[in-house]
Amino acid sequence: MYHFFQKRWLTWAIYTLAALLISVQRLSLGFDAKGYSAYENYRIFRNAFSHLLNGQNPYASFPAEQWDLFKYSPAFALGMAPFAAVPDWLGLPLWNLLNALLLLAAIWRLPGLSTPQRAFIAWWILPELVVSMQNSQSNGLTAALILWTYVALHENRAGAAAGWTAAGAFLKIFGIFSGLLAWFYPGKWRFAAWSIAWAILFALLPAPFIGLHHLGQVYAWWWELLLNDHANSVGLSVQGWLQTWFGWMPSKTGVTLAGLAALVASVFYARRLPNGALLALASILLWVVIFNHKAESPTFVIAMCGVAIWYLTSQRTPWETALLVVTFILVSLSPTDVFPRMWREQIVQPFVLKAVPCIVVWVLLTVRMVWMRVDKKG
Repeated sequence: MYHFFQKRWLTWAIYTLAALLISVQRLSLGFDAKGYSAYENYRIFRNAFSHLLNGQNPYASFPAEQWDLFKYSPAFALGMAPFAAVPDWLGLPLWNLLNALLLLAAIWRLPGLSTPQRAFIAWWILPELVVSMQNSQSNGLTAALILWTYVALHENRAGAAAGWTAAGAFLKIFGIFSGLLAWFYPGKWRFAAWSIAWAILFALLPAPFIGLHHLGQVYAWWWELLLNDHANSVGLSVQGWLQTWFGWMPSKTGVTLAGLAALVASVFYARRLPNGALLALASILLWVVIFNHKAESPTFVIAMCGVAIWYLTSQRTPWETALLVVTFILVSLSPTDVFPRMWREQIVQPFVLKAVPCIVVWVLLTVRMVWMRVDKKG
């Protein structure tokens, strides 16, 4: 049975089936009295394309069409063109399949890991991927782009790696930090040059369709939204943990910069380690979630990729295994009916317990990358 669950075809079948069943279930729920669906995030993404092309502000409120704001780049809005061209009964399954299968493909291509280890990652993150797809979010895609950056760098394809990094940055801004992985590989200047080229391409991609002048206005609207959005919440993050556990509300920018300094320093030191790039990958996957002031439950599929890689590169001591189990309980099980509703409402949610084990893992991983002796195995 153990070997059966390591079969690639089985993971492909389960991921495909999960994406399709979740899509059908969300579509079957129809619309509420306000005209909102059970897959509103997908509708927000899809609508952004028509708003962009119609000369509207894609970051404005459209309560007659969707329940929340679009918060991604103009390039992302343009990239939703294929989905905007088809009805939701086709577009939503295709969207969820893209998020699920691109991530699974990256997992099966991860260098430096065995088949059982790759299978472990695929099964380990599945519950969180399901949560992300139930919310029709883009987090599976975000995680996939970070993993594909690592794969391309390992294969000495600097141009492709830079493209994945740029795509991740224009999907979710924190995706840009996958570029730190270039530190471990030759061709850093080629990667930098390709990154600039890809960034210019993605930045100007909507220009032929809406003109440079209006594109500049769209970026101004996006920047205004990001500034306002930054001030509004703390999410399931380090900031949220500091506030709910200790009543401490330091500057969000300060917390993020402190975390970034620790990330960069650990990546710098990890270069001397035999599996330093893999450790850095795990750290980045965790960092982009726990230092995101807007982190919410569906984003933790990204962090759980990092947790899996941390564990597979650890000594797997009893206490590390215990931490892995606690992480699964608090991250993947605590938001479900496995925990009584009173526990969820009075303990799990107020004390951001979903984020805590990921913060602990990231701190341990960072200390390990900085202080581990070179003559010890990772």
